[in-house]
Amino acid sequence: MISFAHLMVPFVSFIVFIIFLFKWYFNTGSTAGKRVPPSPPKLPVIGNLHQVGLHTHRSLQALSIRYGSLMLLHLGRVPAVIVSSADAAREIMKNQDQIFSNRPKSRLPDEVVYGSKDIAFAAYGEHWRQVRSICVLQLLSNKRVQSFRFIREEETSLMIDKIRRSSPSLINLSDIMVSLANSIVCRVALGWKYSGGEVIRKLEIMYKEFGELSGTFNPGDYIPGLKWINRINGFDARVEKLAKLFDEFWEGVIEEHRNRKKGETNPNGSHIEADLVDTLLEIQSENKSSFDIGTDIIKSVIFDMFGAGTDTTSTALEWTLTELLRHPKTMKKLQNEVRQVAGNKLEITEDDLEKMPYLKAVIKESLRLHPPIPLLLPREAMQDTNVMGYDIGVGTRVIINAWAIARDPMLWENPEDFNPERFLNSGIDFKDLNFKYIPFGSGRRGCPGIPFAMAVDELALAKLMLHFNFSLPIGATEKDLDMSEHPGTTVHKRLPLLVRDFHEMNNVGNLLVTALPVPRH
Repeated sequence: MISFAHLMVPFVSFIVFIIFLFKWYFNTGSTAGKRVPPSPPKLPVIGNLHQVGLHTHRSLQALSIRYGSLMLLHLGRVPAVIVSSADAAREIMKNQDQIFSNRPKSRLPDEVVYGSKDIAFAAYGEHWRQVRSICVLQLLSNKRVQSFRFIREEETSLMIDKIRRSSPSLINLSDIMVSLANSIVCRVALGWKYSGGEVIRKLEIMYKEFGELSGTFNPGDYIPGLKWINRINGFDARVEKLAKLFDEFWEGVIEEHRNRKKGETNPNGSHIEADLVDTLLEIQSENKSSFDIGTDIIKSVIFDMFGAGTDTTSTALEWTLTELLRHPKTMKKLQNEVRQVAGNKLEITEDDLEKMPYLKAVIKESLRLHPPIPLLLPREAMQDTNVMGYDIGVGTRVIINAWAIARDPMLWENPEDFNPERFLNSGIDFKDLNFKYIPFGSGRRGCPGIPFAMAVDELALAKLMLHFNFSLPIGATEKDLDMSEHPGTTVHKRLPLLVRDFHEMNNVGNLLVTALPVPRH
């Protein structure tokens, strides 16, 4: 016979467990007496995490269709409001922009970016204002962006030559776009000529690892009691190793820049050009800023400049070219515009771009359908507030689904169609006052690098349209192009865009393009 005492221990434990679950379920977010946004039913402990799929922007859109454009999810212990309408986005990023300008704490950027001392992940406050001011006024001003014009023009011309030299071998057009973005940002940020060498390849691998870790579910960020899992599954070890690698790399970059002022050249022997690291070191040494710029801050800012300037730029070009291949009439119309503006010239310059409204419309439409970061970096409420009649508590995370807003049938006619004409004479720009088009975000936390990114994308696309004819292989149709997405914070094509059978024709190339089932490496 089992004694009564032995039975009481598991019975009491079970009762305590049930009480804990009920308290957690009914008290998450302390919503008693408040009117909170509609929410799907949640599970104990994990909340709604099981409803967030691999392609998060798509699963959140599906949930918002059922529960509303302002929807509350419980991501473990973290309450998160999902924004899927232009009206709600305007309320968050304009009317109450300051209240929602904080960033939630996260293990990865805290470790890799020196306690989130950069622009993207820094908490809202005086430090963030000072760092952003330096970037906007010193690094990304219109004058500064224009000063790098010769770099963009030279590197895009080198890209065209690289494609020609690749004939007749198979060309990975996705890799070409990555190489172009790296080439330009390397020279602008670091003053280095990109050669695909081991040093830059190491940096590419580190950013790829950062992207993969960003897209990896980290239970410790959502359920504090499960932080120990990060030690077991290797997440913490990967983060610590990556942080060390980045720190060593940036330390070497800064040391090289300091030393070369004494007469040394770049590691690859290329011509030294004034770059963003030079500018930051000058601000540091001459105390041109009202606050102290430590070396960690310089490393953090360059981390943002390189990461944001390469990944999103190459991704935008990759999707634009893919859409043009799916819509040959649109591509032909774009080619006609570019070649008419070029006339008898063999090259396009940035002065020519202002005469190409259709080119700008094509890029805008591609960014509407494929914003590089479909879920804008999360914000966090700094105080209790009310949004569209719903109570939002302090500390609530806010995730704006720019991808869903750009496909809202209430805002866009035939939203799933690729139709650049919708942007001609529309007045819709990247800082859209109606908040239905926000591929780069908006408000205080909007991307400060829009002019630089668009200068690269427009010039590269114009030159590709001038020099090459793109078509699908004989027997293939537009539907054969794979349009599936690779999950992550930045959404690439799942399969790279491959090109083969290149032929030179009257100084204009003809590229036969196919989406072969070759995985990314």
